Parts: sequence; C-alpha cells; structure tokens
Amino acid sequence: MLWIKALHIVFIVSWFAGLFYLPRILVNLAQETEPVATQRLLLMARKLYRFMLPLAIGTVIFGVWLWLGYGIGKGPGNGWLHAKLFLVILLIGYHHASGSLLKKFELGTNKRSHVWFRYFNEVPVILLLAIVILVVVKPF
Repeated sequence: MLWIKALHIVFIVSWFAGLFYLPRILVNLAQETEPVATQRLLLMARKLYRFMLPLAIGTVIFGVWLWLGYGIGKGPGNGWLHAKLFLVILLIGYHHASGSLLKKFELGTNKRSHVWFRYFNEVPVILLLAIVILVVVKPF
C-alpha cells in the first residue's frame, strides 16, 4: 500500500505543477502583443497541457486503487473522502477548462483579460489547500 500511496503523491505533485504553471502561461498570453513571443508561449502551453493529462490519469488511478483496493476512506466517519472526491472532480473540470482556454488562444478568440486569468490562476491553490486539509485533518 505504501508504494501505491507514494506513487499517488508523486502524480499529484506533478499534476499540480502543471495546474499551477499552465494558467500562468495563459496570463502571459493574455498580456502578450508580440507574435513571436505569443507563438512560443502557445507551444509551451500545448506541450505542458499534453504532459499534464497522463499525470492526471495516474493521480486518479492510484487514488482509486487506494480507495477500492485498500479501503482508504471506506466505512463510517469518512465523509472527508466524499468531499475530497467532489473537489477532485472540480479539479478535473479545471484541467479541461484550462485546455479549452488554451484552444481559444490558439484560435485567436480569447476575450478574457490578464486580470481574469490572474484570478483563474488561484483556483488550484484553493482546491489544493482544501484537499490537503480534508486528507490530513479528516474533519468529518
């Protein structure tokens, strides 16, 4: 079980690195006016987004393995897991929303400002904080 837990944590940390950095690239894209710099940022964002998908999948696979295979979070007094799973679903949605926003930049149809992207950039920080508190403190 410890190997599975360790792999789950490694995939989480790696996925979150992408979830933190991709929106930051989107902030820069929203501010950029130089075509060469824009193309470079788009290339970086595309490569990062493609790299993030296997990390997200690994995170989910190892998390489900811990849940179903080892019973983590099963039984009474484990309401924290339901809340965590809800937040993970939101995180997956955020991942896909980031990809959708990237697609708008690629098509030249983005209408959002860099200020909006700065707020969007904070969402994974809040979700990570909530998830870590749920897993460590297990408040319910």
